Amino acid sequence: MDAPSFLAARLDRGAAPLAVGDVIALILLLTVGTLNHTTVEFLTANPLYLPGVYAPFLIAWALIAPLVGAYSAGAAETAKSSVPLVVRSWIPAAVLGLALRAFVFRGGAELTFAAVMLVTGSLALGGWRALYFRLR
Repeated sequence: MDAPSFLAARLDRGAAPLAVGDVIALILLLTVGTLNHTTVEFLTANPLYLPGVYAPFLIAWALIAPLVGAYSAGAAETAKSSVPLVVRSWIPAAVLGLALRAFVFRGGAELTFAAVMLVTGSLALGGWRALYFRLR
């Protein structure tokens, strides 16, 4: 299977709202986490700090989620199919995001932080998608 048809099977226009919501959920999760370890004053004085926090995880998400199928036609059908797909996408994306954070961006990837990111990211993404299908 060539790359265009491989990705075409994993990207569905009906999943566009899921993509927007996923990015918002990740940004909210990362913002709340950052605010637990720093102050608004610090963030105001360092306006590039938050984009540096977001970047490794959003880059990893953009690379991994389509490959796993987080935006496939099946993901856009029901919560029963969508939530497991987003969690299965988040696990490798979080690992890649942690690696990017540790080796490319400023920040570490301690084991406790990795565990928190895996669990809270899965809850944030899965919870948002479950809510989306409940309200749709």
